[in-house]
Amino acid sequence: MAAPKNRRSVFLGRLPLPERNYLADALRTETVGGVLLLIAAVAALIWANTPLRGSYQSVSSFHFGPGSLGLNLSVQHWAADGLLAVFFFVAGIELKRELVAGELRDPKAAVLPVVAAVCGMAVPALVYFTVVTTGGGSTAGWAVPTATDIAFALAVLAVIGTSLPSALRAFLLTLAVVDDLFAILIIAVFFTQQLNFAALGFAVLGLAVFWLLLRKGVRGWYVYVPLGIVNWALMYNSGVHATIAGVAMGLMLRCTRHEDEAHSPGEHIEHLVRPLSAGLAVPLFALFSAGVAISGGALSDVFTRPETLGVVLGLVVGKAIGVFGGTWLAARFTKAELNPDLKWPDVLAVASLAGIGFTVSLLIGELAFKGNQLLTDEIKASVLVGSLIAAVLASVLLKLRDNKYKKLCAEEDLDEDHDGIPDIYEQDNPAYHLRMAAILEAKAAEHRRLAEVAAGRTTGDDGPA
Repeated sequence: MAAPKNRRSVFLGRLPLPERNYLADALRTETVGGVLLLIAAVAALIWANTPLRGSYQSVSSFHFGPGSLGLNLSVQHWAADGLLAVFFFVAGIELKRELVAGELRDPKAAVLPVVAAVCGMAVPALVYFTVVTTGGGSTAGWAVPTATDIAFALAVLAVIGTSLPSALRAFLLTLAVVDDLFAILIIAVFFTQQLNFAALGFAVLGLAVFWLLLRKGVRGWYVYVPLGIVNWALMYNSGVHATIAGVAMGLMLRCTRHEDEAHSPGEHIEHLVRPLSAGLAVPLFALFSAGVAISGGALSDVFTRPETLGVVLGLVVGKAIGVFGGTWLAARFTKAELNPDLKWPDVLAVASLAGIGFTVSLLIGELAFKGNQLLTDEIKASVLVGSLIAAVLASVLLKLRDNKYKKLCAEEDLDEDHDGIPDIYEQDNPAYHLRMAAILEAKAAEHRRLAEVAAGRTTGDDGPA
């Protein structure tokens, strides 16, 4: 008797129901936040390019905070170092959940999105490096085009009115989570200049206290919020970018469920904090970071200066080639079969969508060219231009398959027995088929009754007047 052949894994296959429900809830908030992010970015550009631009600079550069604690910062600085710590706190929780309960928990399943994400960061960096070395520019901004902004990408989907099947959305989210992980490492390693070891030591001690309290089961926001603020302030004064404190605390939360829990503590806190991150922290950061003066000359400089051209090409070309190429190679070598309902052009469309880099790209741009305000503003403009081109390209590719996506989404959401669970997840459940049999029998009985009524009316019509 011949040995059975090994089943090949399916890439972009159907998600488990709990993962699908979690994904839908998370992306719903991110989509709303992404729309607010778009509005904030447009508002910043209008504010910075009208006669009110003087007030924009005044507000952005206004300083406040306790100087004795080293925290007398500008509004723009508070947005970048303070509010984005909330964003990275949520990113830390997302990463932890992906590692213990999501797509990254199984090494075999994680290979594809991780390789895709790594290639999706390496190729844009290589494109940038090639452009600037050829043109004689600065290589300091190599990390700018490496990040994907999931909220901005989802906002684009909302604006163009298309729905991606849950498997493609999960792939995009996992790409963004891995992107965030490497962005965190890049910020920590490459943009830490002078260290204050005393402050860093106290920050590590504060994080250890945070971890110990979690392990002891201590509850109460009044304990963790003040401790989190202290940890953030210590990390800021240590010379390490303050957002690292947010990531570290997010990674410490437990994201696995106990038998008596509907949600893990990490999921519960993420559900509470995500709206604050997506709806307030990130849009305010965009409002005070995306306000760059745009003119005909400035736009032409984006395509002629090596640093800015490298960012644009890195986002538009590098991301698409990196994510698509990495995915294809990983699938080829792992012998993973693509979901038969989807095609490789769908992966290319998502790869193009991953070229929308906004929040983290703007942050890295500020860090990379700190002290050179003119080049920083030009880099920001190139991030906006590159993200816009990537969004348009992805929109065209996605619209070509929109009818197919709508059909797949309708099949995923169909719930004919009205029990709150999509029918596609109940095909192996005998109770579902019994419920459907009862529903169909009731419909058949009603149609028989209507047929008898119609037949009676026809017989009556044949009688004498």
